[in-house]
Amino acid sequence: MKFKVPLCILILSLVLITPTQNAYSDSSGWETLAPGIDYQEFRLPGPRRVFVARMDRSAENVILDTSIAQGALGQGKETVSGMAERYDQAINNWGETWGNRNHVVVAINGSFHNSGTGIPHGGMIHSGWYAVPYPNWESVSGFVWKQDRSAFIGECVNHESTNQRFTNLYNGESRRINGINREPEEHELVVFTPQYIRETSGENTGVEVLVELTRPLGIVPLPEMILGIVREVREDDAPIPIPFDHIVVSGDGRSAEALLENYRVGAVVGLSMEITHLQEDCRRSHPLEWTNAYASLGGGFIFLKDGEIQYFDDPGANNRHPRTAICYNDEFIFFVVVDGRNDAYSLGMSVTQLATFCRDTLEATWGINQDGGGSSTMWVNGEVVNSPSDGSEREVANGMMMIVVEPMERSLTFWPGERVIAQQTTNIYLGPGNYAPIASVAKNTKGIILPHINYTNGILAKGTYWWKVDFEGIVGWIVEDALDLANPRSMISAIFGWGINTDGN
Repeated sequence: MKFKVPLCILILSLVLITPTQNAYSDSSGWETLAPGIDYQEFRLPGPRRVFVARMDRSAENVILDTSIAQGALGQGKETVSGMAERYDQAINNWGETWGNRNHVVVAINGSFHNSGTGIPHGGMIHSGWYAVPYPNWESVSGFVWKQDRSAFIGECVNHESTNQRFTNLYNGESRRINGINREPEEHELVVFTPQYIRETSGENTGVEVLVELTRPLGIVPLPEMILGIVREVREDDAPIPIPFDHIVVSGDGRSAEALLENYRVGAVVGLSMEITHLQEDCRRSHPLEWTNAYASLGGGFIFLKDGEIQYFDDPGANNRHPRTAICYNDEFIFFVVVDGRNDAYSLGMSVTQLATFCRDTLEATWGINQDGGGSSTMWVNGEVVNSPSDGSEREVANGMMMIVVEPMERSLTFWPGERVIAQQTTNIYLGPGNYAPIASVAKNTKGIILPHINYTNGILAKGTYWWKVDFEGIVGWIVEDALDLANPRSMISAIFGWGINTDGN
């Protein structure tokens, strides 16, 4: 009997302790959050507390992506926690295919931004979409993560106007793209992406063309093109909703006339975007290309270059503050958050101290700082792990996330062409999952399941399945639980999967 008690304790300890021990990938203190993503807190003299997440660049199922406050540019700000929750279980376009889902594991705050509007400074690429163009001829652009899993810190960029093109592939008509996600000036042609807001402003007195794309509008230089189909051409000044895989091409003056003359519903179009990458002197060519960039954020000081610490005269760099940074080497990408402004808890770091930590402790070779101070926040698996200097999370403009890619799941409950009925009053959305509502339909409203060129009908997003439906001219995405068949399937269609209902009801 005496020997049974310790045996029970031993068994219990193995049951309780082993999972906790397995959460650590090695003896150096790194805790495994998910395969390919680790976390560690460093308590350094000073005192200084540093919170670090690292992503294994060779782990194929983990990626980086940016987050946007409120899901739309200029719609206000949001906490890092709020953005992480917004994009968790949302679909992504990693691998140039829509339908896989995000499992957000780590998130940090991102760019410096306009504190009033929430518009980020610099540029931004989100899930392959070039949402905010980087300014031309500035020595620093931002951190870049590409579809081929490569990463770099961009320096000076330029957008050669002749290389940004919108082309009708039927008749060869091609126009320069003058801007992204801003109102067109006289005679200009601009593109609005789904990250802009849920619909265009309606202030343009020219012509707007709604285009459904086969992939996000990102950095794809000529002669390659991103293909799309014109779905609507509108001359009036009414706002146009922008579904999750669409753009609106807006023209003023001569550009409006060209759109009206050369583009019709059903036309196949191609779009090309190019960034000319230069070194920080804005003269010499840079060897690294932006083509197929998947995620990018504007940053501040590039404090590490090929293992060399960079020094700055700026007082903002040399004083100790809370810091947020992204650094990397050939093996890992690191998110770094340093707490500060509390003498008893953590003093913060200068940019030089941050560079030294990233190089000597993390063995990083490149690094760039993001917005810091009260904005500095790290979120890990549902919790903020640092102590923001404001005493609580500050709302910010955007962020960067480490994500486990979960495989696509699809429902086969309905088929394209089938007539359905709304079982309850429900919203219609711009896309499946985390996209904005655009309208509502009443209970018993009849609709039809539409085919979708990107094959996301029935896709799982944010915990439910989604379908593209036309409700008497109102087109959008609706949750499966709100739908039912309007008519029973015939025996033949039930057996062979024919979704077209031919009874005319």
